[in-house]
Amino acid sequence: MDFGLMQVWQDGWIKAILLGATITIAVGAASMVAGALIGTICGVVKWARIFPLTFVVDAYTSLVRGVPELLIIYLLFFSSVEFVTRVASAFGYAGVADNGYAFIIAVVAIGTISGAYATEVIRGALASIPAGHIEAARAVGLPGRRIFRRIIAPQMLRIAIPGMNNVWQTTIKDTALVSVVGLQELMRAATVGAGSTRHPFIFFLIAAVVYLLITLVSQTGFDWVERLLKLRSRK
Repeated sequence: MDFGLMQVWQDGWIKAILLGATITIAVGAASMVAGALIGTICGVVKWARIFPLTFVVDAYTSLVRGVPELLIIYLLFFSSVEFVTRVASAFGYAGVADNGYAFIIAVVAIGTISGAYATEVIRGALASIPAGHIEAARAVGLPGRRIFRRIIAPQMLRIAIPGMNNVWQTTIKDTALVSVVGLQELMRAATVGAGSTRHPFIFFLIAAVVYLLITLVSQTGFDWVERLLKLRSRK
């Protein structure tokens, strides 16, 4: 055990793991932004029952939530990487697919997954807003955009924060799956280190601790935002 820990430190594996953690956070944050945008649009569509877009959103959420996340990543990456490589090579950018495409497809895949779950969070938050608040705003003649900006959106955000926290925690854990496309994120760095040093327990334990730290710090952030929104709503 002591030899393994010293080897991790002396051979520079800690730096590799920290770099992998940085990529994990970058993928998770970008995917969460994409997922929140998708979820907000689709959630509003489902809540407002905009025909026929509701059926499209229902099909999207049912498909994504009903298929394993790893399979979605495989489908998006391996169905497109050859085409992207050919196009990039034709324009003299052969290294683009190798250098950046794994990151892009990781964000697209994880963002698509988180968007499906965020859709239900947003729809549920909108459905929880008392109908009387909206009816009262209409009764005093407020236009639709102002009703959404001043009445609906603030309440939706406050109600949706706990659910979006769960989506974020799931998104961070889902980033471990993108190691299959060669992206050097935290899980990939731990796997490479474990194979090179033959100390898998140490590397996977370090990876688990780093994942736990990321989730604990982000949990604290979401709790702070939730308390802040509650205080503002009481004013």
